[in-house]
Amino acid sequence: MTTPGHKPNAAEPAPLDPVALLKGIVSLRRLTGMYPPGHPAIEQKLSEIDESVQRHLRDAPALRLDVIHGIAHVDGVSFRHDSDTQTQILRELTDLGVDSIHFRPGVSRQELLALSECLWQVKEEGSLAAQLAARNVDHVSLGRLIALDTRWRTAQWPEAPTGPLDPAYEESLALTERTFEDVSRGKGVDLATVRDVVQLLIRKIAGSSVALSQILAVKLYENLTYCHSVNVAALSLLIARELQFDDDTIGAIAEAALLHDIGKTRIPLDVLKKPGALDKRERALMEAHTTYGAEILVEVDGVGPLTPTVALEHHRSLEGSGYPDIGRGVVPHLMSQLVSVADIYEAITGARSYQDPAMPEQACLILARLAGTKLNTALVKAFVNAISFFPIGSVVRTDRDELGVVVRTTAGDPLHPIIALVGDGYRSTPGEIDTSLRDPSGAYLRHVLETLRPLEGMDVNVFLAGA
Repeated sequence: MTTPGHKPNAAEPAPLDPVALLKGIVSLRRLTGMYPPGHPAIEQKLSEIDESVQRHLRDAPALRLDVIHGIAHVDGVSFRHDSDTQTQILRELTDLGVDSIHFRPGVSRQELLALSECLWQVKEEGSLAAQLAARNVDHVSLGRLIALDTRWRTAQWPEAPTGPLDPAYEESLALTERTFEDVSRGKGVDLATVRDVVQLLIRKIAGSSVALSQILAVKLYENLTYCHSVNVAALSLLIARELQFDDDTIGAIAEAALLHDIGKTRIPLDVLKKPGALDKRERALMEAHTTYGAEILVEVDGVGPLTPTVALEHHRSLEGSGYPDIGRGVVPHLMSQLVSVADIYEAITGARSYQDPAMPEQACLILARLAGTKLNTALVKAFVNAISFFPIGSVVRTDRDELGVVVRTTAGDPLHPIIALVGDGYRSTPGEIDTSLRDPSGAYLRHVLETLRPLEGMDVNVFLAGA
């Protein structure tokens, strides 16, 4: 809707919805990073955006999309939506340093494609204008108007997974919650309980499609420290197994990952759960959880020798930056690097009061962007190979407009899983669809376009029971 007082008359064209157009631009950016040039999904989305932009420019001297105080504006007129979609879309753009996109008459379809490529490969050095100019984009400009503050809207998410859970996963969550609560009360780490959880992870959870689906798929809950820690441990196990580490190393990785955030038991809850940005003092306090974690763990007899190291280093990058500051260029241990990959994926696929959860394929693309600088490239590749862009249990839509649930991944082809189609009443249809199959010319018969949130009333576990 438009701002109060603005009443378009019958002669005026229907106003363009800036959120819908920005959503299209964000989608095209993701598709550009996921698929090769000329892919049908890219061409279709590009056509939709081009049509919207050109239609607006036929009746206006320019098209100005601006984000002001978290609200999208088109040509100076604000549009507020009643869903959280706007916040998620605008945050993705503003995180790139983009609060303003202006289109001028004469903008071409090729410039729109170059814009999406520029947004996918934004460089820290050089202005946005220079990066566009380098791609021969003359009719589009990008800029920063104001930092987006999403605290005006705080979504209420459950604090743990809801619905029926895999029994081993449910038990591991309960044991870990109790362990973290004991530490927060000053009782110390119960290593026997930690080892029970590690055995649950190794022997049951890592081999259960149902449990992994509940860890890997879209998380419609705000995963608090204990829940996040179990999930990171499970994801770290998948990387370790993909790399064929020996059993002792796998056990050590699971323990270190499970306890990597134990230092957060010393951080006040109002800081841990604060919606929106932390101030300087709160940020320093939050970053101290790495040091607190190492201090707690070095006092625990029998803990793995690298477990305190992972707690200390898991927020340090491959290039030696990050926190805590232990010396510029000091590279974290390989085990810390591994847990960092799982930690980042799990964090961005979890819901927060100030943002919706990222889809798994979006999270994989973010990891790919960080590979080689912040993250170890080999570990990112191992992780994506282990879970794929569309993990087990994900609800997906194909380019044939079919609704399906991923029941297995395809080795060596993370974009084309095996799915069970969803029929009437959200029931599973007979048989499975292998989206990696090709026609005689070598072209894929199907493509998975996107992950969807689990639909209300749909039990994904039913589709995985026979997988």
